[in-house]
Amino acid sequence: MAFLKYDDAIYVGGEWEKTDQREAVINPADESLLIEAPVGSAAQVDAAIGAARTAFDQGDWAYMPVAERQAVLTRFLNALDARKGAIVDMIVAEAGATRMLAEFLQYGIPMKHARRTVEVASRPAVSSLPVELTPNALGRTTLGTGVVSREPIGVVAAISPYNFPFFLNIGKVIPALAVGCTVVLKPSPYTPMQALILGEIADEVGLPKGVLSIVTGDIATGQLLTTDPRVDLVHFTGSDKVGSMIQAQAAPTLKRIVMELGGKSALIVRADADIAKAAAAGIMGFTTHGGQGCALTTRHLVHNSVRPQFVEAMKAMLGHLKIGNPVDPSVNYGPLIREVARRRTEDYVAIAQDEGATLVAGGKRPEGLDKGYYYEPTLFDNVRNDSRIAQEEVFGPIGAVISFDDDADAIAMANDSDFGLSGAIYSADAGEAYRMALKIRTGGVSINGGAGTMQSDAPFGGIKRSGYGREYGEDGLNEFTYQKVISFHAE
Repeated sequence: MAFLKYDDAIYVGGEWEKTDQREAVINPADESLLIEAPVGSAAQVDAAIGAARTAFDQGDWAYMPVAERQAVLTRFLNALDARKGAIVDMIVAEAGATRMLAEFLQYGIPMKHARRTVEVASRPAVSSLPVELTPNALGRTTLGTGVVSREPIGVVAAISPYNFPFFLNIGKVIPALAVGCTVVLKPSPYTPMQALILGEIADEVGLPKGVLSIVTGDIATGQLLTTDPRVDLVHFTGSDKVGSMIQAQAAPTLKRIVMELGGKSALIVRADADIAKAAAAGIMGFTTHGGQGCALTTRHLVHNSVRPQFVEAMKAMLGHLKIGNPVDPSVNYGPLIREVARRRTEDYVAIAQDEGATLVAGGKRPEGLDKGYYYEPTLFDNVRNDSRIAQEEVFGPIGAVISFDDDADAIAMANDSDFGLSGAIYSADAGEAYRMALKIRTGGVSINGGAGTMQSDAPFGGIKRSGYGREYGEDGLNEFTYQKVISFHAE
């Protein structure tokens, strides 16, 4: 199946440029070759940054009336929707997502966010300051006021990972463009197609030259973007280890950085919780996309009085998961992205067993699937909160059940983590759950399932080693801007 019109070129300054180097893109479900993807050269990355700088400094995009940018981006999103079926197929093949996950979470939710972002971009960019009376050196009184103008930060280097590529590409590109920035997007080498297709859409809707470039490559390509003084902002999603490297690389040029990094989020199950609902949430917390999600709740802090019921309920639910190639719409659990991810999961299973945790389910490669990077969803009970399996991000399908005796204990354990991205609480007492949520140091907490979906106006991000800055809503939009004060007076 041909997913791309241009599968041998990258998108530089509004033009498709062929590359000398190729890298295989593998379907993680069956290890088949999808494409020999183009890999950008250092010269092409340099040209992309230069095109973005020129388009921002000398072009019309940054100073275009917001309604005109909104019209262009609405056409952009409409063009994506016109190709939804092909994009969903691409997500399934390239990222190994199940079809339901691809349609709902990997495509539907980011498109909902993107359309809301385009709407929010019409919020006033200029706000008035209060009038002040100030004595001056002439013995008179100055009548002074001013405005605060939000303006685009400039050239954005957007670097996205392999787990939710389309979601994160759209979540970086659309808000940056909506406020008038120009963008150089670098995807993971594992999932370049979900970025390159945005270049085809840019061509289709007539996005001005240089406003969006898409470059592919490895760590060296990323470093060119994070160190170049022409780049004003690095917007990165990935691991905390890579995030710390990017922060160091960007430091000499004092770039602004927005980073959404790893997580080891806690699901707290109180004694009065609905166990069936809590267990279902627990399953989703470590099996969604094979556990390859930074905001997943992989630590399950469960009150001792209901822990046996919770574990048995999850064990039973795991038995109903259908593992296999996600091209089959009945499959609800697919592969990990590559063999290195599967081996990492296997290593952590061994670590957990060495630490004394009790294996409840999984812990091995599934039988009958000789091709593809599959690993059974794996549940451990009797896990210590200070153990490696409870403290380190696996990015694989492992859930850890940890017992607690009272709410204060649960809060302390939830906060005893280097990460702080997400969290959840299940309880019949929503008020008490809310009081607990206020004490948990993390970027977000859902109570009894939360709002049911990711809210487009809700800022998303973390603290500690989960990063800083926010995505989505007005707060996420503002990350791509800076504030300028323009003052004036009458005497």
